[in-house]
Amino acid sequence: MAERRAAPVGPPLRVVIVDDHAVVRSGLRAELEQRRCEVVAEAGDVAAALAAVERTRPDVLLLDVRIPGGGGPAVLTSLATPVPTLAVSASDERADVVATVTAGATGYLLKTSPVDELIDAVRATAAGQPVFSPELAGHLLDLDLADHVEDEGWQRLTGREREVLRLLARGRAYREIAEDLVVAVKTVETHVRNILHKLQVTNRHEAARWAMEHGFDA
Repeated sequence: MAERRAAPVGPPLRVVIVDDHAVVRSGLRAELEQRRCEVVAEAGDVAAALAAVERTRPDVLLLDVRIPGGGGPAVLTSLATPVPTLAVSASDERADVVATVTAGATGYLLKTSPVDELIDAVRATAAGQPVFSPELAGHLLDLDLADHVEDEGWQRLTGREREVLRLLARGRAYREIAEDLVVAVKTVETHVRNILHKLQVTNRHEAARWAMEHGFDA
């Protein structure tokens, strides 16, 4: 009988934690390091966060929204090179969510989220997949951005491509989208390639963020 070989295991995800409460940082570090994540730096304000990210170039930035020095969005807009970022905040206020996503966050979880959900979100963020707490859906997909309704990118999309884009913006995986629309996964992949081309973005994460920023939920 042939010997079964274990599946290869990749290197731990390298994470920077930014939160102005040391006890929160300590708790996140403990949970992450039990699940094959390496916390390469911590920071408690905007300046320290920027220095930590530029020094370590992490796979994922865990970012609180309300931190001294200008807030989480200030970190994102000041980075020389974008980093996959998961906002983890106690705030579910619309202004905080929209400002953080618009600044470049990949996803946004509330601090009340279960630990396993947080760990899954960190891994999804590293892969460029947006993840958001369900409670925030209204903030992200019901924005009053009527001035952008005639956006040329949106107008170029077919009806089915718009459906796929809305589901991407809700953090759905390709297989889930295929099940919702009763089509093959390969069909969803084709729609996504067309969406990327028409919106002139490079990956599904950028397409999903484009949809959320423009408020296209219909």
